[in-house]
Amino acid sequence: MAGSGISSESGSGVSGSGAFRDDENCHKQVSPIRGGGSRNTSPSGRVGSRNTSPSRQKVIKTKPRGLDEETVATFGKVVHPDVQMEDNIWAMLPEDLLNEILARVPPFMIFRLRSVCKRWNLILQDHSFLKFHSQVPSHGPCLLTFWKNSQTPQCSVFSLPLKTWYRIPFNFLPHWAFWLVGSSGGLVCFSGLDGLTFRTLVCNPLTQTWRTLPSMNYDQQRQLIMVVDRTDKSFKVIATSDIYGDRSLPTEVYDSKIDKWTVHQIMPAVNLCSSKMAYCDSRLYLETLSPLGLMMYRLDLGYWEHIPAKFPRSLLDGYLVAGTHKRLFLVGRIGLYSTLQSMRIWELDHAKIMWVEISRMPPKYFRALLRLSAERFECFGQDNLICFTSWNQGKGLLYDVDKKVWSWIAGCALQSFNSQVCFYEPRFDASVQ
Repeated sequence: MAGSGISSESGSGVSGSGAFRDDENCHKQVSPIRGGGSRNTSPSGRVGSRNTSPSRQKVIKTKPRGLDEETVATFGKVVHPDVQMEDNIWAMLPEDLLNEILARVPPFMIFRLRSVCKRWNLILQDHSFLKFHSQVPSHGPCLLTFWKNSQTPQCSVFSLPLKTWYRIPFNFLPHWAFWLVGSSGGLVCFSGLDGLTFRTLVCNPLTQTWRTLPSMNYDQQRQLIMVVDRTDKSFKVIATSDIYGDRSLPTEVYDSKIDKWTVHQIMPAVNLCSSKMAYCDSRLYLETLSPLGLMMYRLDLGYWEHIPAKFPRSLLDGYLVAGTHKRLFLVGRIGLYSTLQSMRIWELDHAKIMWVEISRMPPKYFRALLRLSAERFECFGQDNLICFTSWNQGKGLLYDVDKKVWSWIAGCALQSFNSQVCFYEPRFDASVQ
C-alpha cells in the first residue's frame, strides 16, 4: 500500500465546547488542538502590559508525505524549529529497539514514517515489529464511518485520543452491494450480495487485507456479529435469525481456527424488538417483546436462554450496548409526547434481573440531537463509551459512562445520511486468516 494511503481529513474532534459533566452546570471552551511551546517566565513576560502584535499569532503549515494535515494555528506559543537528528544515530539503532520505538507510534502515524526510507516502508511486513506492536497498549477507541459515494466505498476514522479524522481508502474491497456489520479487535466485518449470493467478508483497514468467509450451511441473509479473541489470534462470526424474520434457521458460528461454519441451536420462538445485538462476556443479547425481556446466547455452551428483564415504562425505542466487565446497558427514549421525551441509560442488574437507571442525556443535547419526536437515531458502544448518531442532523454525541461526560463529535464524515458508524480499534497485528 502506498505511503499516502491514510490522510488526515480534518482537525476537528470532540468539541471542547460540547463537553458536559452530569454534575456540572457550565462548560469551558477548549481548543481540540494544542500547539507546542514553552511558558514565558522572564521578568519582561510578567509585566502588566499584554503583547497584542500580530507576531503572537503564528500559523504553521505542514504537509508531510503520506499524511495531509490541516493547518494548525497556535496563539501565544513559542514555536521551536524541528530538531534535526543525526542520520547515523538512527542507522545504528539495534533492530529490536527500533521496532519497539515504532510499535509505540500511533498507528495512523506509521504511514507518515514509511516514507523515511525503504527499511521503514517494509515495517508492516516485519514479524518483529508486529510482535512488539501486539504487546503495547491499544491506541485507544476510534469511530469508523463507512458510506458509498457513487457506489465507491468511502471510509473515515476519527481517533478519540488524537481528536482527528483520517481518510482510509477502501478501494481494495470487491465491488459488492455490502454493508457494515461491525468491528472487533482491529478487524472490520461486512456482509452483502455478490450477485444473488450472500457473502461475508472480514478485512483489516490498516493493512488493506481481506478475505471472504466460506458459505454458511443455510445460505441466507442473516443478522451477524463478529468477535475477536486476541489471545489466540482468532475471530468468530455469529449468525442468528434471518433478517426477514425466518425463525426456522438455526444459529451458525464461524470459527477462523477451523475455517468453517458450525450449526447450533435454533433460537426459540420469540418476537424480537429489534435486530440490534450486543455481545458481552461471551454472551449475545437480543431484545424480545414476547416473552418480554432478553434472549441470551451462550457462545461457550451453544444454547439460547430467556432472561425476564422487563423494560422501563414508556420506552419508545431501546438499544442494547455492551460495556466492560460484564456490564450491559440499555439506551432509549422515554415519553409519549415530544415535549416530554428524554434519553436515558440503564444498566442490567444481573442479580436482580432488572434495569437500573444510571444517567440521562441533558435536555440541550437531546434537543440538538433529535429535533423531531419521530426522528431516528443510532446507538452503539465499546469499553463503557456510548455513541449517539442522528440520521437527519448528521451529528454525533459521545458519552463516557465512567467519567459521566457528554461531548459532541464534529466533522464532515457524519454528514452523509447513509453512513454507517461503529467503534474501531486500529491494529496492524490483526490478521484476517
